[in-house]
Amino acid sequence: MPSGRVVLGVAAGVLTAVGELLFLLAASVAAAGSAPVPAARRRVAAAIPRYAATLLRWERRRLAGLLASADAVPPVRTVGGREAGYLAARLLPGALGGLAFAVLAVGAVLASIVLRAAVRGELTVADTLLQLVVGAVLLLLNVQAIASVGALDVRLARRLLNPDSRAALQARVRELTTSRAGAIAAVDAERQRIERDLHDGLQQRLVALGMLLGRARRSRDAERTSALIAQAHEDVQRAVQELREVAWRVYPSALDDSDLGEVLGMVAQRSTVPVRIRYDLAARPDRQIETVLYFVACEALTNAAKHAAATLVTIDVDVREGRVRMRVRDDGTGGADPSGRGLSGLARRVAALDGQLRVQSPTGGPTTVLAELPCG
Repeated sequence: MPSGRVVLGVAAGVLTAVGELLFLLAASVAAAGSAPVPAARRRVAAAIPRYAATLLRWERRRLAGLLASADAVPPVRTVGGREAGYLAARLLPGALGGLAFAVLAVGAVLASIVLRAAVRGELTVADTLLQLVVGAVLLLLNVQAIASVGALDVRLARRLLNPDSRAALQARVRELTTSRAGAIAAVDAERQRIERDLHDGLQQRLVALGMLLGRARRSRDAERTSALIAQAHEDVQRAVQELREVAWRVYPSALDDSDLGEVLGMVAQRSTVPVRIRYDLAARPDRQIETVLYFVACEALTNAAKHAAATLVTIDVDVREGRVRMRVRDDGTGGADPSGRGLSGLARRVAALDGQLRVQSPTGGPTTVLAELPCG
């Protein structure tokens, strides 16, 4: 006899199967409609797996919470684009579950008719007992059918979402090779950016400072010399500030003594845009994770201040499904390009640690940068 949790799980699976059917139909129409236009075809091809992965996460929560223990259902990490295939296969247990509940509803109606007839005396005692026996047997078979649908649901998830070990190993090697290359490219891009900042900013300022000091040494006017030295002192302060900014982009040394939440607070104090932070981590993640999240926040804040004309930036850091999640949202004009040098470099940094970076920035705003990384 299945538990009430299993019955609820199968019932929820019927509802999710309807949603998955609508998604598959919409995906098919979108893929067919965008086929003649290469740019639209690429966007649709990228969007379908993303939405399918979201549906898979919902399915895993349902299976883990209602049908089985959490370790009985494989994590959502598919190989070879199996998401849509699994969603299509899920239509079978969804349809069978719907049929089982429909038969159960019909049986309930028939049982009420028999009960009403027995109360009115329209059935003999023998007929009533016979109907009760037949109804109990049919109810038992129907409930067993619901349990079988639940077992089929779990079996499909295990079979279709768990690739064989060889395919999984090959996919993991490809993933690590790609992420390693991306990390190297991100480091090279960051080095070029630092060199450009030093050459175009700090170096030029130091050259100008040297010229100021030279003029002060040659000047015979004490008042003019004092003014030049005062200007040189201001330039030194600005140069130190620029050098500090460059050093923080190389390595956030503040993370040595403070956690990410405190360091983000320091970044918010220096920001020209008001920043609201919600940091909800019970324990500090690995240092590499904190460092990458720090760079994500800094890049998003820089873009919001320089390009988006934002008036407020919110940063949320929490843990969901065993992964650290940072969500940076600004109310600016939007239009950020995920393939740009800064954001694409961040995406490679995040991917190097088995994470994902998603950017949503429609024209007119708002812009949302979402980074998800394993806890450790």
